[in-house]
Amino acid sequence: MSPGTMRPDTAQRDHGGGLDRAVALHGGTRQDWLDLSTGINPVPYPVAPLPERLWRELPDSGSAEALEAAARRFWRIPKEACVLAAPGASALIARIPALAPPGRVAIPEPTYNEHLAAFRAQGWEWLPELAPGATAQVAVHPNNPTGRLWQADEIGAPLCVIDESFCDTCPDASLVGLAARPGVIVLKSFGKFWGLAGLRLGFAIGERNHLRRLADLLGPWPVSGPAVAVATAALDDCTWAETTRARLARDSARLDALMNRHGARTLGGTTLFRLYEVADAQTVQQRLARHHVWSRIFPYSRSWIRLGLPGPEGWARLEAAL
Repeated sequence: MSPGTMRPDTAQRDHGGGLDRAVALHGGTRQDWLDLSTGINPVPYPVAPLPERLWRELPDSGSAEALEAAARRFWRIPKEACVLAAPGASALIARIPALAPPGRVAIPEPTYNEHLAAFRAQGWEWLPELAPGATAQVAVHPNNPTGRLWQADEIGAPLCVIDESFCDTCPDASLVGLAARPGVIVLKSFGKFWGLAGLRLGFAIGERNHLRRLADLLGPWPVSGPAVAVATAALDDCTWAETTRARLARDSARLDALMNRHGARTLGGTTLFRLYEVADAQTVQQRLARHHVWSRIFPYSRSWIRLGLPGPEGWARLEAAL
């Protein structure tokens, strides 16, 4: 079955990670493995020591305002749009379908599968593409796993989610300027580009009414004080961001060259993960796993395999495994 014909009633909610399962199947310990199954930056933002009070006090309004101001500067958020910090983009994805009465949601596939799961849980009907009668739309930009970039004129439903979890690698392509439109919600994930997924931090950017309702659904103090402090510093560190984008571009090109030499064909992705076509993805995944290198394959394709970037110490291990 081709990726574009995957039906929601048969889709498996697979994800990257799952290293414990790999260890159980192929041995070793977590420390023995090179995990390339996610799209998380392998060289994370350097976190400075945090004041002890952040661990014992509730976040205050001043720190939340500082985080919002840093987010506005970094993402160049329109002044008409509001910003909401949340405990991960996934927490927002799960709640957004409740913002409108159930109708028909357009989610072109393949894409990040939590969006469809969240809308279906709220009683929405799935459409494979935007069509007359659609009252909601999801555009993962750039798409996961293909890397497709959307255009502003493709955004047209009354409720539209633009998931920019991987867009910090290509900020010039961002559609955050659309967040001032009624019904548009732009999502940002902090964990991927900054390599701090364990912090569990994401942002929704959009009109006041939708974000106020999301805030009510999340409840008080949704983001921890340590997460607020780390993210505020990171969002203000534009030098680190620029240096990181350049390194990711070099490393993703290096990964493409390495995989191409071993017979894989590059299909797309972002500079945080690459998508390849191989003869048999499961066979390649098992071969890598015997060398304790974990990759990602997909239930809807026998030939697609996705690899994240190795850290500086991981390149030799990947080459040896290949």
